[in-house]
Amino acid sequence: MKRSEKNGQRLNRREFMRLLAIGSASVVGADLLAACGGGGSETPTTGVGPSPSPSQPSASMGVTPTPVVGASPTPAVGPTETVISGEATPPVSPTGTAGRGLSIDISSIPTSPKEAPDVPNAEDAKRYSGQTITYYGDSVGTGHDFDVAAANKFKEQTGINVKVIPRPKAADQQFQTYSRLFQAKSPNGDVLLLDVIWPPQFAPFLLNLSDSLGDRAQMMYPGTIQASTVNNALVAMPWFTDFGLLYYRKDLLQKYGINNPPATWDELERYAKQVMDAERQAGNRNFYGFVWQGQAYEGLTCNALEWLASTGGGTFIDQNGKVTINNPNAVEMLNRVRGWVGSIAPRGVTTYQEDDSANAFVSGSALFCRQWPYVYALASAEDSKIRGKFDVTALPARSGEPHAATIGGQSLGISRFSQHQEAAIEFVRYLTSPEVLAWRAIAGSYAPPMPGVSEIPEIVEQRPFLKVQATRVARPSAQLGTRYNQGSNAIYQGVHNIENGADAKTVLPTVAQQLQSLLGSS
Repeated sequence: MKRSEKNGQRLNRREFMRLLAIGSASVVGADLLAACGGGGSETPTTGVGPSPSPSQPSASMGVTPTPVVGASPTPAVGPTETVISGEATPPVSPTGTAGRGLSIDISSIPTSPKEAPDVPNAEDAKRYSGQTITYYGDSVGTGHDFDVAAANKFKEQTGINVKVIPRPKAADQQFQTYSRLFQAKSPNGDVLLLDVIWPPQFAPFLLNLSDSLGDRAQMMYPGTIQASTVNNALVAMPWFTDFGLLYYRKDLLQKYGINNPPATWDELERYAKQVMDAERQAGNRNFYGFVWQGQAYEGLTCNALEWLASTGGGTFIDQNGKVTINNPNAVEMLNRVRGWVGSIAPRGVTTYQEDDSANAFVSGSALFCRQWPYVYALASAEDSKIRGKFDVTALPARSGEPHAATIGGQSLGISRFSQHQEAAIEFVRYLTSPEVLAWRAIAGSYAPPMPGVSEIPEIVEQRPFLKVQATRVARPSAQLGTRYNQGSNAIYQGVHNIENGADAKTVLPTVAQQLQSLLGSS
């Protein structure tokens, strides 16, 4: 196999941004169609080589794009439903029968993030023994531990050395890092961990994996493959899916006579205050009722989307491109959130990202926590103060409204400028194997994008979040296109102002105007 493109002169900024914009714009319609259940996923048939030529740019592509750090639609895991901008569609099924009926000996799967399973494709990969590839991997939670363990096992059994570099934690910094690598045509980023919306953005710079990993793609949920397919070419492989959850201390609810977790925001607020007050009277002065990701960054956009979608407040921008964020239900809910800060939540919650809120919950300092699936493993660890004392459920909603969960996830791409593409392909084949996905689900509570793994009874029993039923809601990446990052910035800055005391009634009209302006220029 030959390299898809030789490293040559560095791309100038204008050419790089042109390719970036075309890569993004060519799939906006496809993303929306896939998300709304409007078409089956066609399995790509082109070979490994350069990514496909982008479709002809539209008139809007003359605008210099900004990094997109949102999440495109991904499928529900388990018996849930998917919603895009307020319109529900039935759960998706796998692309074929290959995704189910896998034969995995669960007893042989390691249970520690620092011990990876064997490499099923080791014999084929040994052909590239002695080569070194660079992998830009995870930096949240125990993600880096998993990456290092997998890289070590891969080297041990194939002879291929994998240099693991944790990517920056902030999504915009991640995007900038990858952009610099691609603009420089750098060979130093072979395998890249990508937000699910980035494969379309970076398609001109990613290897087409259709032939080399097409069989593996058939085993995945189709929505994840659709999100990674650009112009009929598979430019990334799904690795795990994400969705918002409510973690809660079941022992404390029981202690204070509360039989069930909160189903509504009214109940959450009431239970949080009741338990917090009682715990403080008992001497636990630093205990709070509820924590979330409240800093002005992408995580706050995810939280805000769930707050609004679960209370009749819409999804920021509907599927027809109408800005809906400024409405009475949204005003009411966000002003309610403002009231939580400094009462049932610490004032510092407005500085929290994922690891901050996870630490507050796992350390035993919070009754409720909005988080992603990865926290389940942290809270279940042997050194966790709340091991065996917590559970997980759908996020609350207003009575009569759907429980909402923002969707996300990560995929793996290979740079076209890699000098060791075959070795990189074998590494991605290993990382997306059923064995590794099962290991990450068991040892790290990462939700598998493969139904044959996510439906294994032993895994579902150990990771009950896979059974949580909620309406999945997507951020407005399809509507905003290359302007999504600016749109999300307007949303989370506005919501952050509300958290810090501003009235949503005065903030949301400005946010709506900003979104409308971006829609007009995207």
